[in-house]
Amino acid sequence: MTLRGRLTAAFLVVVLGPVLLGALFVASTVAAVDRSRATERLAVAAASVRTSVDALCQQLRATADAVALTADPAVAAAQLVGRGLAAAVLITDVAGQVTYVSPGAPSTPWQHCAGSTEGPNGGSNGAPTSPVRALAAQVDLHDRAGTRLGTVTAVQLVDPAFVARLAAVTGVAVTLLDSGASAARVTHTTESRDVRDAVLAAAVAVRGEQVTETKKGRYVRRLGPSDAQPLPLVLSVPSERPPGLHATLVGVVVLAGLLAVLTAWRLARVTTRPLAELAGAVDRVAQGDLTARVPVRSSDELGRLAAAFNRMTRETGSYVAALTSNRDQLRGHLAVLGDTLASTHDLQRILRVILRSAIGATGARAGAVLLVETGGVLVAQCTEGLDGSWPAEEADGSPTLRVPVGVGVVGEVAATGEPQRGRAEPTEAPTGEPRCRTYVAVPFAAPAGGATTTVGGPSGSTDDAGAAAALGVLALYDRLGADEFDDDDLATLRTFAGHAAVAVDNVRVHEEAQRLSLTDPLTGLWNYRYLRESIRREVERASRFGRMLSVLALDLDRFKDVNDTYGHAAGDTVLAEFARRVRGEIREVDLAFRQGGEEFVLLLPETDARGAAIVAERLGAAVRDTPIAVEAYAGPVLVTVSVGIAVFPDHGSTGREVLEAADDALYAAKAAGRDTYRVAEVRSDLPTREIPVLACAVSPPDGLPRAGQPVQAIREPGGPARSDPAVGVPESSPAGPAHARPDSDDDTPDNATGGARAGPDATRPAPGGGASSGPHPPRQSRGR
Repeated sequence: MTLRGRLTAAFLVVVLGPVLLGALFVASTVAAVDRSRATERLAVAAASVRTSVDALCQQLRATADAVALTADPAVAAAQLVGRGLAAAVLITDVAGQVTYVSPGAPSTPWQHCAGSTEGPNGGSNGAPTSPVRALAAQVDLHDRAGTRLGTVTAVQLVDPAFVARLAAVTGVAVTLLDSGASAARVTHTTESRDVRDAVLAAAVAVRGEQVTETKKGRYVRRLGPSDAQPLPLVLSVPSERPPGLHATLVGVVVLAGLLAVLTAWRLARVTTRPLAELAGAVDRVAQGDLTARVPVRSSDELGRLAAAFNRMTRETGSYVAALTSNRDQLRGHLAVLGDTLASTHDLQRILRVILRSAIGATGARAGAVLLVETGGVLVAQCTEGLDGSWPAEEADGSPTLRVPVGVGVVGEVAATGEPQRGRAEPTEAPTGEPRCRTYVAVPFAAPAGGATTTVGGPSGSTDDAGAAAALGVLALYDRLGADEFDDDDLATLRTFAGHAAVAVDNVRVHEEAQRLSLTDPLTGLWNYRYLRESIRREVERASRFGRMLSVLALDLDRFKDVNDTYGHAAGDTVLAEFARRVRGEIREVDLAFRQGGEEFVLLLPETDARGAAIVAERLGAAVRDTPIAVEAYAGPVLVTVSVGIAVFPDHGSTGREVLEAADDALYAAKAAGRDTYRVAEVRSDLPTREIPVLACAVSPPDGLPRAGQPVQAIREPGGPARSDPAVGVPESSPAGPAHARPDSDDDTPDNATGGARAGPDATRPAPGGGASSGPHPPRQSRGR
């Protein structure tokens, strides 16, 4: 159906609906009023009939009593009949034999006022066998001694005149039926012949004294026989509804419908014409014609819509070029998004999917998934719908959801392991929890048999009862469409919490397995597998940004003697302690690896040869000056380390070449007497390229490239000038700048103030100079 058709139909419904309802209301109201008035008239007529019949019965009883009290009943009966108080009097003896009957007495059966019927011989029976001829009242006849002598019956003729008198008294049509047991025939009636059959049929169908309506427009009511009114009568009144009412109402409705159709067609045409023009212009725009315009014919809503469409088409043309230029960028974002969605071990994504599913299943407004971190604090990993619901914010202004275990609702759930639901009181302000009206929170723990860890916590932690400690809490807030969360919501949330527990356990097991596959179990350093991946990545990064990358190859001197002398357990202790000291002397951005046995490798991003030399000297001092204590042995174990240094891109164009150059330098350090370091020789066959450095930067006198302030050549008494190009790389720098931190002056070993052990004389750079590792974030801790 078109819009014009829908508008026309809607207008017709709006207009004709009230008209039809009004017509139906008028018709039903007129019918109800007419029926009510007819019912009232019939009720009044029924009361009049009962009154008239009761008065007649009392008259007949009085007549019979008068006859019974006289000494000569026959004479009294004749006198009373002559006065018109009764149509006839019947006197019978004790045996029931008629002793006197008035001349011209009506034929039987007579209907007694008490409800019985008298037969031809004066006897009574329950039901008449023919139409009632008279109405009778009977009393007993006694002598002066009180002995019963018989009965006296006074009767009144029931004929058409009697029925006509009832009709005149009541003002309605009266019909006398054959008897109270059957309504098949009419005895006497005042109904006209054209409605008599319809009234009789309605009287047969009606039950009791209910009012019914005939097809001829008359209302009918049965009356009697009963104690107060023994005659079977039917009362009826004509309907007072105006003739032709329904035809008039139908005509009004039809005329209103015609006028409504014409008006609706006109309004729909005027309304839909601008819309049709707008639809045509939209079709042209959909086909690529951005020059389509819609004529603005008025200043109403349709006119403003046309003007807005024209403005939209003009602005759309300017957006097309921008959209085209951003298409490739959008494709790249979609590719990244697809890779992210395809990840099955993304904990944040998995928890967010679980949270959104739980919110959709329970109808909650908001929710959060919190995991237990180190220090017994619940931290939200993902939230939905909680923007602006936190009672506090972080120092940087970003809202967070952090709840200590045992505090508030979610904290208590995590501590006890029991789910909770209910309504939050407005006066309550739990620490760190969002503001809400209702809540439900369910804890989740590691699956049975699973060994998981909290963030930064121990593995497989359990409580005193042996049950697995809670990994976190799944909490929902403010159920929509209901007052509170119910038990079904709690059961549903338990299911999602179980999925969350499995997801967290799987992801952490995967992360732990991945970590173990890339780390050395003895020292905790990265292994050789991760070394190959990391050196390739760092070389690519240094090449992309024009930076330097230093590679240090470390080897513990005469480590085989340690194993042979103290045993392999002591050797493991020495390796673990050496790894700990290495982690304490490098930056967080640096990477430490165990290549195998007692061989280690360090990657120092954005560090030149000068900075690498300082790190090597500090590592040597940290190992040399503090012997390693080994349990179950009398004294500490003295070890030293030899270091080989290579720098990308000076000593190699690939990670493998730089690593091989560092190994060669390590062998040179070993050959020089151990406990020292050597820098690899620059290869002449390597292609050279320009590396941007800071303004006013110059190469130091030692010939090694480094970034920093210019260095002035200074000659010390008795020593060679530092600007002498023959001076080599110092093996120790007592006052040189630190490699790891800006406050590295405090970290320079005190015992590194002398000359080099195996290298040439050390040089002292001028203030403000020294090795630079490039820009890096400040250290937060000394270890990894």
